[in-house]
Amino acid sequence: MEQKLFLSVNEVIKVTGLGRTNIYALIKKGDLKAVKIGDRTMFRPDDLAEFAASRPVYAA
Repeated sequence: MEQKLFLSVNEVIKVTGLGRTNIYALIKKGDLKAVKIGDRTMFRPDDLAEFAASRPVYAA
């Protein structure tokens, strides 16, 4: 199966567990990269991986 070039906001919600408001706040803050395609906000899988890798890891 081929990897998608872009993911929709709903797909990002499903794979990250983040809410829509939080996703848009992260975009506005510059922490999460997104691209506009027409009226749609889309995400590159590599940008999501980079975002996840940049998050701090907390020790229990």
